[in-house]
Parts: sequence; C-alpha cells; structure tokens
Amino acid sequence: MRVLIVEDDPISALLLENFIKPYGDYEIAEDGEEALLKFLLAWSVNINKPFDVILLDINLPKKQGQEVLRKIREFEAKMGISGLLGVKIIMTTALGDHKSIMEAFKGQCEDYMVKPIEKAKLIQKLEKLGLIH
Repeated sequence: MRVLIVEDDPISALLLENFIKPYGDYEIAEDGEEALLKFLLAWSVNINKPFDVILLDINLPKKQGQEVLRKIREFEAKMGISGLLGVKIIMTTALGDHKSIMEAFKGQCEDYMVKPIEKAKLIQKLEKLGLIH
C-alpha cells in the first residue's frame, strides 16, 4: 500500500506515519500544494504505482484540503478514472462540523476522521476500504 500523509502539524504527521509504517510505503506533504505535486508525480513517474490512499487534513497552508480533494477528483475525471478506481481519500482533521463533513463527502472522499486519530479506527477504515487485511 502506498500512502500520502498530508499534514502540516509535525506531531500529527509523525503519529499517522507511525500508524501507517507497518502497512506499506508512505510520503508526507506539509501543505496542499505539495500534496497535489506529489499526487501528480506519482501518476507521471509511477503510472503503475500511484498512491492507494491519501490521509488529507483540511486546514493546510497554501491550499486547503477541500480544494486538494476537488483537484484530485478533477484530475481523475480527466484521466477517465471514477468511482472505486480512484485514490481512496480519508479526511483527517480537527473540523467535526456538519458543513465541513458534508463538503468533504460531496467532494467524494471515502471517509472522514476527526482528530485525535485513533490507530485502531484508522486501521479499521483501511481494512473496510480493502487496502489492508
């Protein structure tokens, strides 16, 4: 499994990194622009090995997570990728309000987790998405 962790808080990034480490390869992006760049590079350089899942914070410098989500789905649509074939995106954020949650699901995220993220719940969601067994 290839994972992109998009998190501007170093402690939260380290926590997610430790949760994911036993299950596959990962990269970390500290802002929304870096996240999009890494996503696009994974497609152009590793066309057969793009990211399987993106753990995406909402409050990010340079480009907000909701916008990153939209841009990824727009790119996938241009590539003819839709539905279950796209990268799985789990929003990992401190924002638990109804508006943020609804916007993320309208943007086609697969799941939404409010911080603090618990390892067992994250692993359960990855299993549910068929990314780990």
